[in-house]
Amino acid sequence: MNTVNRKWMTLSVTSLGALLSALNFSTLIIALPDLITGLHASLLQAMWIMLAYMVAQTVAVLMAGSLADRFGRKRLYMFGLIVFTIFSFTSGFAPNAPMLILFRVLQGIGGAMVMANSTAIVADAFPREELGRALGINIMVVAVGQIIGPVLGGWLTTAYGWEWTFWFNIPFGVIAILWGMWAMGMKDVKRAGETKKFDMLGSVLYVIFMTGLLLGLTWGPIQQWNSPVVYISFLAFVIAFPLFLRVENGHPSALLHLPLFKNIVFSLGIVTATLNGLARMAVMFMLIFYFQGALSYDALMAGILTIPLAAGMLIFSPLAGWLGDRYGETTPATAGIIFSFIGLVGLAMDTGLHTPYWQLAFWMTLISIGSGLFNSPNSSSIMNAAGPKYRGEASGIRSLTANLGMMLSVAFTIPLVTQSIPREAMLAIFSGTQVGLENPEQSLSGFITGLHTVFWVMAALMVAACFLSIMRAGRTVKHEAGVNGVTPQ
Repeated sequence: MNTVNRKWMTLSVTSLGALLSALNFSTLIIALPDLITGLHASLLQAMWIMLAYMVAQTVAVLMAGSLADRFGRKRLYMFGLIVFTIFSFTSGFAPNAPMLILFRVLQGIGGAMVMANSTAIVADAFPREELGRALGINIMVVAVGQIIGPVLGGWLTTAYGWEWTFWFNIPFGVIAILWGMWAMGMKDVKRAGETKKFDMLGSVLYVIFMTGLLLGLTWGPIQQWNSPVVYISFLAFVIAFPLFLRVENGHPSALLHLPLFKNIVFSLGIVTATLNGLARMAVMFMLIFYFQGALSYDALMAGILTIPLAAGMLIFSPLAGWLGDRYGETTPATAGIIFSFIGLVGLAMDTGLHTPYWQLAFWMTLISIGSGLFNSPNSSSIMNAAGPKYRGEASGIRSLTANLGMMLSVAFTIPLVTQSIPREAMLAIFSGTQVGLENPEQSLSGFITGLHTVFWVMAALMVAACFLSIMRAGRTVKHEAGVNGVTPQ
């Protein structure tokens, strides 16, 4: 197989993994009401069934990227697909909610191996001048998964039961594994200077501080902020995080290569990706509450109504990648942030109880176009800044910060919702077991105010992200070893 065919084969493998990951989230959220009934789960358990995958993925993704730089990106990617597929199978047989949460954690670890290495594998396969277009295709596939996920999840749950929202992953996973072994293989190119040493102490400290941070950020808004679990979690973060930085700073084979952040192009790309992830997930959370709580649609219809949040990505992600390859990454990425800002301002000014859906769809589409324009050139900028040696780790950091932004959105938006909606009602609405508010005349005014506040704050974050994105304009990516921590290309 020649080089041209090989790179497109490789892209098809990573696109299958991206599709699985996107479908995994968007189908499950529709199945939660039936899952609660089938497993006799509480509303809190249902929320953790949904969040456990993302939390586990966020904790494991940096380790997966770092391990891949040492033991092979393709091997870790394929192993992640196998783990993801196995625990998709076992999840459908879970006898109770705690067991399903455990399976979701293990499934998330497999997803982390896929997520952490996907971008790096594509960056290895494609030359720099084609990388943006390739990453744009990957992101386009994610948009496809987000669009068809709610409909697929609703149909599978109605026709066959909640178990099939996990089992439908099996044939896709098996195809992806077999196709990956044939089209991509599991043999990685050995690079000079790579080491097989493992940063055990750094890994332990990383798991402690990241788990503490994420547990606190999700436990607080879902249960209560004054819980001992929240205090202990944040204490673990406060103690372990500085120790982690100290260990990494002096370790010859660090889990997190801190000199990467001295590269201004890399750092600016990471920060803007975090802000974009935070804003995008906050919009999705708030609109699900809006459609189900304020407008009394069921979970399936709410999922369908949020499709415009993905539709623009479908069209503009490949275009943005091509523009980034041809004219530089800064322009399309910054334009994407501006589109998202306009969409957020539109939602903040326009969203009400009697707003026509076409207006909401228009603003959601602008945000979606913004995400499509931003993601692929920004990811390309990050990977090019990291250089070949640290691509796996850079991909892991990019995935980690994007997921962390999503987790921060949970911590930020849910307290605003619960100012006007009782906590149990909030959980019931988000899980799809309740539509509408029990006392709408008392709750709707405060809810709409909170909704607008979230959209305005997210718009302000987009202003900050825009300035940060512009700051990298005209900067030449350098890879001097010992300065930016990466090797010359």
